Amino acid sequence: MKFGGTSVGHIERIRHVAARVKRAWDAGHEIAVVVSAMSGETNRLVELCKAAHPLHDLREYDTVVSTGEQVTVGLLAIMLQSLGVEARSWLAWQLPITTSNAHGNANIETIETASLIERFASHDRQVAVLPGFQGLSPLGRVTTLGRGGSDTSAVALAAALHADRCDIYTDVDGVYTTDPRLVPNARKIDKISHEEMLEMASLGAKVLQTRSVALAMRHQVPLQVLSSFDDTPGTFIVPEEEIMEDATVTGIPFSKAEARITLSGVPDRPGSSADIFTSLGDAGINVDMIVQSQTQENGATDMTFTVTDTDMERAVALMEAKRAAIGYTSLVADDKVAKVSIVGVGMRTNSGVAQTMFTALADKGINIQVITTSEIKVSVLIGEEYLELAVRALHSAFGLDA
Repeated sequence: MKFGGTSVGHIERIRHVAARVKRAWDAGHEIAVVVSAMSGETNRLVELCKAAHPLHDLREYDTVVSTGEQVTVGLLAIMLQSLGVEARSWLAWQLPITTSNAHGNANIETIETASLIERFASHDRQVAVLPGFQGLSPLGRVTTLGRGGSDTSAVALAAALHADRCDIYTDVDGVYTTDPRLVPNARKIDKISHEEMLEMASLGAKVLQTRSVALAMRHQVPLQVLSSFDDTPGTFIVPEEEIMEDATVTGIPFSKAEARITLSGVPDRPGSSADIFTSLGDAGINVDMIVQSQTQENGATDMTFTVTDTDMERAVALMEAKRAAIGYTSLVADDKVAKVSIVGVGMRTNSGVAQTMFTALADKGINIQVITTSEIKVSVLIGEEYLELAVRALHSAFGLDA
């Protein structure tokens, strides 16, 4: 059972979580609980690090920001004990949960579960309460997994324990066909495949962290996303073979945090693309959509790619510094764009999906700037002012309205 920051946002919510855990314990389950820091606490700790020094040591940053979860695990263990539930808190170093040495964005490598399993058996099914988001480096220092890392902690623990299921409790009651705040008639999905959820998460759906879904897919961990506040069924994220009938399109994720950069007059020669994207990669700038135009008569081409809007200024500065080496003639950057996607494993076996998408957008007068595809998704870049209109049009065009 994993509870996010809003689920443990204050003392009464932690008490509510304790009561929910007790119900599962009373039903005879062996339970490990992973919790985030109380909502807003990690942001507060991050700001303290920035105030101390803008270019702070990431090892000390991890020491500071990992303390939020330590408070939550202790409080939840206390409350469970007050309800008559055998419980104890564990910090990452006590198991241990070992990670890579990449402070601020570490990867989990191993989780020692022998102590937890022994206590399930010998201490009246003692509930283990563990912090998300943190681990222990090979050098014995606390590490953190990056924002949203508690989801990854929970899935990794479920895999290590060979758990029957990993329940992710959050402030929504499941995964929806699109954001119901944008499309009021969006509907909750009962079951979605790991692969679809991975695409949805990577394309803008914020219910689960992308790394956690990839981990669940690799280790075949059944996930359920459900509400901390309502006792309603959630969304099961399962292997594709467990979904009896595939919808052509399962969901419409979108992202506003996009920026488009176009380099005009790039020499059409071997190595031009490598010069551009190696430079960006070395700077830690992630590139998403890439389109190269047809070669012009002068032997040059245009290269368009997207980055996150927060990376746009850095990417532009880098490209301008590399202008002589790359040999392009002009650069245009635009952060007034949005990415809209359609996702569904049924796209593998159904033709005409792209046609339906493009027709629906054309009927609304929406111009497509960039297109990328994979086996189970199509993404388009459009002007940000058309985002809501595009999502609603596609939601209706693929029969997803409730």
